[in-house]
This record gives sequence, structure tokens and C-alpha cells, in this order.
Amino acid sequence: MPTLTLSLLPQTFAVCRLAPDAPLGVPGGALSSVTRTADELSVVCEEHLAPAGARAEGGWAALKLHGPFAFTLTGILAAVLNPLRGADVGIFAISTFDTDYVLVKREKLDAALRALRAAGHTILGDAVVDAAERE
Repeated sequence: MPTLTLSLLPQTFAVCRLAPDAPLGVPGGALSSVTRTADELSVVCEEHLAPAGARAEGGWAALKLHGPFAFTLTGILAAVLNPLRGADVGIFAISTFDTDYVLVKREKLDAALRALRAAGHTILGDAVVDAAERE
């Protein structure tokens, strides 16, 4: 498995669900993702930008995998997800053209960071966690 560098984004995110035909612009912020299927419209965005009327689950922290990664590479997400599975940390994954983001619930963030470090990954920005714990 490859060892990777990840960055912890300081914002808190929400995963939202709307009706499949709901009108929606793309929310701003540090990270947003919109996926429309025949069954639903899913939005990931900063928690404070969650669309009105959406069924939303907040409290997510986001880890950005440092890419870009060629589409031919295998095992990139597995290198992150396997240690998280071993630490009993659930995830919500988002892939972009260049990289991937893995969201974990904030209450599981410490366990996630410990598991990722133990797997040999480098985490940038985890001082954000230390600062939040001091508050």
C-alpha cells in the first residue's frame, strides 16, 4: 500500500440529501460536491452552507489526499480506508479529477488520525485538532 500525504481541512462539513429534481446551485466554500442521480441530489458542503430544506448530517471533518493521482493507479483510496476500517471509523468519500477527499465524523477524528499515522501516512494541518481540543 502506498503511503500518502493528507491535509486536514479546518472547516466542518455536512452531507445533505435533496429530492432528485431539486434546483440547486453549487455552494461555495473550501469544498463542495454535488451529485445528482435519478434517486437523489447529494450535496457536500461546509456545514453553515447546507441548503435550506435538505436532510443534512453535519459534523464531518475532511481529509484531502495530496494528488494528483493518475486514473491508472490502484489502491490509493484503499490505503486510507483500510486503516480507518481497522479503527472502526466510517467514511464518506468524494473523488475529483485530481484527487480524493475522505470525510470522517469529528467525534472519530482523533481515532482516524492515529490510524492513518500508524499506517505511515503524513497528516498536515492536524494542529487544527489540537487547537480545537484546547478550546
